[in-house]
Amino acid sequence: MMMIDTSDLTKTYNGRGGCRGITLQVPEGCIFGLLGPNGAGKSTFVKMLAGLHRPDSGRATILGQPLGKPEARRRLGYLPELFRFQDWLTPEEVLRFHGQLGGLRPRETRASAFRSRVRDILELVGLSEAADRRVGGFSKGMQQRLGLAAALLLDPELVILDEPASALDPVGRYEIRRLLKRLRDKGVTIFLNTHLLEDVEELCDEAAFLYEGELLASGPLHKLLSDSGPGDSAANWRFKLGGWLTDTWSELNAIVDGALFSTLRLVEADESGNALLTAHVTDREQAGYLSSLFIWSGLTLYESGPESNSLEAWFLQMAGSRQGGAK
Repeated sequence: MMMIDTSDLTKTYNGRGGCRGITLQVPEGCIFGLLGPNGAGKSTFVKMLAGLHRPDSGRATILGQPLGKPEARRRLGYLPELFRFQDWLTPEEVLRFHGQLGGLRPRETRASAFRSRVRDILELVGLSEAADRRVGGFSKGMQQRLGLAAALLLDPELVILDEPASALDPVGRYEIRRLLKRLRDKGVTIFLNTHLLEDVEELCDEAAFLYEGELLASGPLHKLLSDSGPGDSAANWRFKLGGWLTDTWSELNAIVDGALFSTLRLVEADESGNALLTAHVTDREQAGYLSSLFIWSGLTLYESGPESNSLEAWFLQMAGSRQGGAK
């Protein structure tokens, strides 16, 4: 089942900003990352999914139910980007209040089973030792952890997180990443809106890229990073070689075709005769041709394959291609 399924979903503000014509599917049991620069329309899209904004047009379902349906909201956890808890409450009181907002009766939130659930959730997010403290004395990172606890309180099937690690230090971010992986392993689907690319690279199975309110790409993360463009099989190729000598470069220059040699680059070489070279090739056949030339010249070929693109490079490429097209 698709946990999130949108078709031409649109929301603008007096015809400006927001997002337009978003068609997107999020499969069950994955961590899905929503990427894009500031002002791309990510938060607008997330607020529509959470039922806080009504779309201007298009349609969408959450957990198989139309947007805003109570049946879907009961199975949904949501952490907004900006939130504030009452300073005079303790974390346990905050979660009891959120339990009632989620449809539990007051007597249910006073039951031993619910109190046990609250203790488990606070331990899960690293706040068990602060359960009786007033929220007003919490740091931003602790507030963020409490917001995540509220989102997870009622054991949702789908969790929508809007910048969940923005106030956390590196240790806190590591702990939250580990928690999200555990939730995915339990079958929980997580929709993650973040500007922290390393978190997406570490966590996400699939991703989508928004730019100026439009969806430019979506799909499995490994496929997005491996694709250099529609219909283009060109790539940077890595060659790990042995038998490298100081005069090898000039010998290769005499062997390799001029067009190919112009993109060939020596990345590193050590005293043991190992070397790493890269080249921009148009297809796998050209990479194979280079490999055979290296072997023919007396080098040992240890490894050959395409360079894996970083998410940062892909992000900049997506944004840059759109900016270039707008000029």
